[in-house]
Amino acid sequence: MGKKTVGVKRRLAKRLKQNRRAPVWITLKTKRKVFTSPKRRYWRATKLKV
Repeated sequence: MGKKTVGVKRRLAKRLKQNRRAPVWITLKTKRKVFTSPKRRYWRATKLKV
């Protein structure tokens, strides 16, 4: 990460935070209809354009 600029690091950090699972309270509230987050991304399948 030493050669990356601050802007690229910030964008990568944002994508990292978006790549979490959906909160448990949403799963409980929707009675397991919404189980996965729509913004989940698999690191090997989908590459980022940052």
